[in-house]
Amino acid sequence: MRIKELLCALLAAAALHASAQQGEDTAPNLPEHYAQRVELFNSEAPGSGHIVFLGDSITEGGAWGALLGDPSVINRGISGDNSFGVLRRLDEVVRLKPAKLFLLIGVNDLSKNIAPSVVTENISAIVKAVKAASPATRIYVQSLLPVDPGARDFMRQFDKGQDILDINAHLRKDAQALDYTFVDLYAQFADARARLDPRFGRDGLHLNEAGYRHWVDYLKTTHCL
Repeated sequence: MRIKELLCALLAAAALHASAQQGEDTAPNLPEHYAQRVELFNSEAPGSGHIVFLGDSITEGGAWGALLGDPSVINRGISGDNSFGVLRRLDEVVRLKPAKLFLLIGVNDLSKNIAPSVVTENISAIVKAVKAASPATRIYVQSLLPVDPGARDFMRQFDKGQDILDINAHLRKDAQALDYTFVDLYAQFADARARLDPRFGRDGLHLNEAGYRHWVDYLKTTHCL
């Protein structure tokens, strides 16, 4: 099966599951920004051997090339994106044939009350599709980060602490069966209250510069980079 056909089949299966959940909205939170970013990505010449960071606004906000001292690192984050959006645009990601792929996705799904089980099924579909299209790519599935509902400017729809824990537990459990490396960012960013450490956050959800440096330092410590 060609990659386009495989991706379509996986996306159709995910959409069918989601359609069974009444009232679910699977569109990205910022559809115009999503379309602009996808158009930009598709206009760029593909390469190979790169490190790719894939996800939503938390990924988009990272200056990965500067942080790693490697201008070839590719940022495929889109603010407002969710697991359905990643599935829809995955063909552009796999054509890069990255050496390493770092995935972080799911909190925007939760903001729309999409069930954790749907999120983890979509992440599994993403992993399987990448493996089918780019078998040499090493996949790192990163846990969702903690949030801090008490932070100034926190958006209440992201107050999903238990759902975040449920997704992370499932991602950890699936790592061996799906042959990816699970990266526990949650433990690195949680404070004593199991909330996003204010040293690393700016609104209880997104990271500041110190947060991104901490993220990269952890990836280096665990030999992911």
